[in-house]
Amino acid sequence: MNVQVYESVLQEDCGYYSVDPNPSSPSSSPSSCLLLIGAIDQGTSSTRFLVLTHKGRIAASAQVEHKQIYPPSAAAGWHEHDPLELFVNTKACIQAVGSALKNRCGIDLTNPNTRLQALGITNQRETTIAWNRVTGIPYYNAIVWDDTRTQGIAEHVSQGNPDRLRDQTGLPVAAYFAGTKVKWLLDHVQALRDDVADPVEQANVCFGTVDSWLIYQLTGQPATGRSTSTTTTTNQGGRFCTDVTNASRWLFLDIHTMQWDQSLVDQVCAPHCLPISCLPQVCPSSHIFGVCRADNGISYLNNVPIAGVLGDQQAALFGQTAFAPGEAKNTYGTGLFLMMNTGTKAAKSQRLLTTVAYQLGSDQPVHYALEGSVSHSGSTIQWLRDQLQIIPSAPDSEAVATIRNDGLYFVPAFCGLFAPHWRSDARACLVGLTTSHHKGHVCRAALEATAYQTREVFDAIQTDAAVQLLSLKVDGGGTTNNLLMQFQADMLQVPVVKPVIQETTSLGVAFCAGLAVGVWNDLDEIKQLWAVSRIYHPRMSEPERHHNWRGWTKAVSRSLGWVDVEKNHNNNNDDKGVLPREEVTLPAPPPPPPSPQASTMEQRPQQPTLEVIGTRVMTPASSTVEEDGDNSMSSEKQISYKNCCSCCDAMVEDAAPLVVEGRILVLNSTTTISSVGGTCTILCSAALGLAVGAFLGAGGLRGRKL
Repeated sequence: MNVQVYESVLQEDCGYYSVDPNPSSPSSSPSSCLLLIGAIDQGTSSTRFLVLTHKGRIAASAQVEHKQIYPPSAAAGWHEHDPLELFVNTKACIQAVGSALKNRCGIDLTNPNTRLQALGITNQRETTIAWNRVTGIPYYNAIVWDDTRTQGIAEHVSQGNPDRLRDQTGLPVAAYFAGTKVKWLLDHVQALRDDVADPVEQANVCFGTVDSWLIYQLTGQPATGRSTSTTTTTNQGGRFCTDVTNASRWLFLDIHTMQWDQSLVDQVCAPHCLPISCLPQVCPSSHIFGVCRADNGISYLNNVPIAGVLGDQQAALFGQTAFAPGEAKNTYGTGLFLMMNTGTKAAKSQRLLTTVAYQLGSDQPVHYALEGSVSHSGSTIQWLRDQLQIIPSAPDSEAVATIRNDGLYFVPAFCGLFAPHWRSDARACLVGLTTSHHKGHVCRAALEATAYQTREVFDAIQTDAAVQLLSLKVDGGGTTNNLLMQFQADMLQVPVVKPVIQETTSLGVAFCAGLAVGVWNDLDEIKQLWAVSRIYHPRMSEPERHHNWRGWTKAVSRSLGWVDVEKNHNNNNDDKGVLPREEVTLPAPPPPPPSPQASTMEQRPQQPTLEVIGTRVMTPASSTVEEDGDNSMSSEKQISYKNCCSCCDAMVEDAAPLVVEGRILVLNSTTTISSVGGTCTILCSAALGLAVGAFLGAGGLRGRKL
């Protein structure tokens, strides 16, 4: 865990000094003007807790990463977190900061005179958790926002029109949003499905995003009653609520009324009947959500009000003090998020997301924003570090990168393309490779990809909102990369503005919480706290910019159409839920069907037995298919192989024979089979076997030895 205390900030802003060995020294006495705000920043890769002063500066912080769970038995694209680990890490960061402030500065956050004025929570949006009110235990792991398992559900709900819910929700129907994850949990977690269906037990079911989960745990008391299978202490009886920004990312919220809509819930979750009582209460962003308790394991937050909640990107917009319509920011984090304030009017767009920016109190209007979300930015650099291992650390990408791309482009569509394309069938690709390219070019292409994707969203916002953005405020980890920031300014042809305080998500939710309790009086006072660190001005020539952009658009076109989106949204209700103490392993595929009885086999014409070597399918040398002989797979006996095996239906079309070369039949698959009409010994074996049989039956090898 990384713990920092900025004593100079405490001294300058609050009159605190380091603890003096002489306890009578006046320099170590607490100041009477101590105004500190706490901020929990629960992100995709880590959890942070920060303490900020009333001047908007960071006084102390702690950060710890959590485990990224990619279930080994699941399909590619699944991504989960352990909700209990998220809460444990949150508590650990708070305790670490509290102890550091006490030991190094003499600031005791448990003292009513020096405790935090308020707590704000900002969080990874759309990541979805279901838990039980009585035990405080999740039914399943948190499904992370970039998880792709619900693409089939989204396709089913959209009914061929991804915009069918956009008028009410501001969102396209996509796997990105929490509602499709709720549907998946109901489909696949038996205990959860049973409780929702039970008129009594459904009152104990909670669905929420990470903000709701943390609020519930922080305001609850230690769980008693039902036994649990975990040693982690959980809480019960906490406040079950969320804010308008997080609620707007579900597909369940009418963004014009700010209320959950049962018809939207039913359209996404059918055939399940999910009552709105299982969803958190929707509250303004700046609002007293509840009060933290000491008996839940965090003494430093005793009686501290949770007074501000914002989704991470809305928090960054607020922290950049983009309070006026037309002001925008771009956050370079795990993903890439460009957001522009549109005021109290919800602007419509078919390419971007119409979302809620914030609401400052129940008597204040809701402010809206247009947002373009990109799934991979910083995570692309992490992929170069962790998977390809071509750089030792993320900052090294700048040093390793070449001075130009030399025609190499990297489209990081690892889980499809988000805004403005919304193409779930896209996949990542490197385009334009030659033997002269090396890891420096790959790093350069990865960094440039972030800037290109930003321009796509930047252009879409200007077009759809009919405004001209004269500059772009930036924040997030990617802004430490000077190569990226300069290239960004070059591709946008506007100045890129970097603020002094880079932790804008934490800063934004701290501002939001402080407004609720009177630390700051209004937005004008907050705006005075924002300052510029550096401005990157464009300096690339127009021909070079045009050349780069043309190459990128060509590369994007090559990434499309790589995945056939699953048509069957898998509505089977035969998977059992597993409590998330380990990486969740879904049930194995159903066992292969039993072999036909011998008497049945005797009635069928003898089939040539196939042997498999890699992708080559061969018969014993004596096997021959005679041109005029009985064709054992004649038309009246052929079986349609497209639906022959429930476990491999989606892959059969890729299993058709492609080339016949003498005695070798080459298949477009590496999956092995045991016989022409063989059983499904492993995934797709039955489909491949019958594919070969159908090919033989159609006369593909008449008169030729296999």
